[in-house]
Amino acid sequence: MTATPVKRVKHLPRRTCVGCRETLAKRSLIRIVRTPHGVLVDPTGKIAGRGAYLHDRRACWERGLRGALSQALKAELTQGERAQLEEFARSLPADTLDEPPM
Repeated sequence: MTATPVKRVKHLPRRTCVGCRETLAKRSLIRIVRTPHGVLVDPTGKIAGRGAYLHDRRACWERGLRGALSQALKAELTQGERAQLEEFARSLPADTLDEPPM
C-alpha cells in the first residue's frame, strides 16, 4: 500500500492596510517605504526599508495620511513626502478610489 502524496498549498504573504486594518494578500496592497532618502511609494514591494501598506481606496489613504502611516513607518512625514503621497493617491484610477458600495 502506498501513501498518496499530499498537495502543498502555496503560502501567500498577508499584510494589514494601515488605513482600515483589513488583512489581505500582500500583492493587493500598495507598499509605502521609509528609506534613508525619505518616504516613497514602492511599486515593486522590494525596496529596503521599513514598510507599511494601504489599499488603493481614497478612504484608506486619507486615514493613513492623518497619522496611521506615520505611526506604522515610525517617522513623521515631511510636507514634501505628504504632497508626493497625496499626488500618488490622486493618480490612482477613479473607480478604485472610493469605498465599494454596501
